[in-house]
Amino acid sequence: MQGLVTLAVLAFVGRSITRNWSEFRSLHVTLTIVPGWIVAAALVVLVTYVMQIESWRRILAGWRQRLPFTSAARIWTLANLGRYVPGKVWSVAGLLVLAQQAGVPPGPATASAFVIQAVALGSGVAVVAAVTPQAAPPLRLLLAGIAALGTIALLGWRPTARWLGRFVQATAPLEPLSLSAVLASTVLTVLSWGTYGASLWMLCRGLLPGAHLPLATAVGAFTLGYTLGLLALFAPGGVGVRELVLIGLLAPFLGSGGAVALSVASRILLTVLEAAAALATLPLRHRPQESQ
Repeated sequence: MQGLVTLAVLAFVGRSITRNWSEFRSLHVTLTIVPGWIVAAALVVLVTYVMQIESWRRILAGWRQRLPFTSAARIWTLANLGRYVPGKVWSVAGLLVLAQQAGVPPGPATASAFVIQAVALGSGVAVVAAVTPQAAPPLRLLLAGIAALGTIALLGWRPTARWLGRFVQATAPLEPLSLSAVLASTVLTVLSWGTYGASLWMLCRGLLPGAHLPLATAVGAFTLGYTLGLLALFAPGGVGVRELVLIGLLAPFLGSGGAVALSVASRILLTVLEAAAALATLPLRHRPQESQ
C-alpha cells in the first residue's frame, strides 16, 4: 500500500515539474545564467529544510518525544511531498502516520502536525509584517500578526493542550508545550523564512544578474506567497497562488516578464529539491523504539 501511495505522490510531483518546466521554456525573457548563484540558492534551501526538520523535532521534544534527526528528516521530507497531492490533508496525514511508525505516540504525533502548521503561519505573518509592510494594509497585517502570535502563545497554555488532546483523540492527556520548545520552534521557523527569501534573492542573481531586488522584498514576497499557498485548499503545493503573489510583489523591481520567470524558476527549484531530499532520506530506515 505504501508503495502505491509513494508512486502516486511521485507522479504528482513529476507532473508539477514537467508543467512548470514547459511554462518556463515558453517564457520570452532574456536570462543570463550564473551557475554559482543558482547552486548557492539550492544549498540555502537545503539548509532551510534542516531548520524546518529541527523545528518539528523541538515541538516533539516539548512533549518529551526524542526522535533522532535522521528519522525526523525521513519523515518530514516524505510527508512534505504530500502537499502536491490535491487536498491539504495528505502532508499532515503522512507526517502523523510516519511519526507513529517511528514510535511516536498517536497524540503527540497528530498534535505536532497541526502545531507546526500554526507556527509556520503565525511566524510567516509576523515576518511579512516586519519586512514588507506594503504587501497588505498595515492594520490588517498588524491584527493578523497579533492573532497569529497569540495562537502560538496559546500552545503553552494547559487548557489549550487539553483541548488539542481531545481534538486529536490522544489516549493520554496532552501536557502543555514547554515555552522553550515553542520559542525554539518559532525562532527556527522565522530563520527558515529568511533563508527561503535569501534563496529567492540568490536565484534572481543567478538568472537576472542585472536586476535590483532588495533582500527584504525577496523574503517578504516568498513568505507571503508560501503562507497563502498553505491556506489555499484548492491548490496542491500552493501552485498558482504562490506564483501570483510573487509576480505581484516582484514586478515593480523585475518587470512582469522577469517576475514571472523568477517565480516559475523558484517553483521548479523547490519541487526538484523537495523530491531529491525525499529520495535521499528514503533509505534512512528507523526502528519503532527510536522515539523515547
